[in-house]
Amino acid sequence: MERKVAKIAEKILEGGKSIVFTGAGISTESGIPDYRSQGGIWDRFRPVYFNEFMSSRKSREEYWRRWLELYRGLRTAAPNRAHAAVAKLCDIGFVNAVITQNVDGLHQASGVAADRIVELHGNTRRIRCMHCRQVIPTEEVWDRLGGGDTAPECNCGGYLKPDTISFGQAMPAAEVDRAVTLSRGCDFFLVVGSTLLVQPASHMPLYAKNSGAFLAIVNLSETPCDDICDVRIEASAGEVLSAVYEKVDAFLNGKGK
Repeated sequence: MERKVAKIAEKILEGGKSIVFTGAGISTESGIPDYRSQGGIWDRFRPVYFNEFMSSRKSREEYWRRWLELYRGLRTAAPNRAHAAVAKLCDIGFVNAVITQNVDGLHQASGVAADRIVELHGNTRRIRCMHCRQVIPTEEVWDRLGGGDTAPECNCGGYLKPDTISFGQAMPAAEVDRAVTLSRGCDFFLVVGSTLLVQPASHMPLYAKNSGAFLAIVNLSETPCDDICDVRIEASAGEVLSAVYEKVDAFLNGKGK
């Protein structure tokens, strides 16, 4: 693994445009369960589809009941060493942007500037009205749910919903377009903790590779892009990204080759 870590650090140090693409696997070390593994969210719950949410109060109540369980863990979750390594690489100018499938807000919490983050699936720490599009403070909605409001609504009468993309809901066009542009224009593309099974997010490493970028994958399980990547490491995100940052930092400080 050390040789592969060194190769990733070397490509980052070459400069150019570097993109980090993250999935649920970067946040599991923060205690946030992923979606597909045994015991994960999709293993325990059938997803509430967007049309169900919009057409049925019972579905909205079930959606919010699940959100309470998820957000209870998110309130205490903190960025882990993988998030910290990405933030440090951004801070020293070697990562241009982070494209993420995650909705936990931990990249922002780790110190990555919001304008460098592309959230393909939204952010569950934001609550938005589906009618007037106003953003409502999450803690206000948390308090309302705790007080017995099982399906909170906006002052305008619209349904409130976490600002995430549900099954059957349209992807955010601006974020997808930006992710595609960044992927096609980069020189180095690093996938961290994603199975690359969900579209259109799964297309981003293909756009990068087809445009000539160096493609590296860090994931504990196989991905559809394993046969086309330049480096693949099957290890935890925290272990690998910390080692990559240490290699980069050592070189910049004259302690590495």
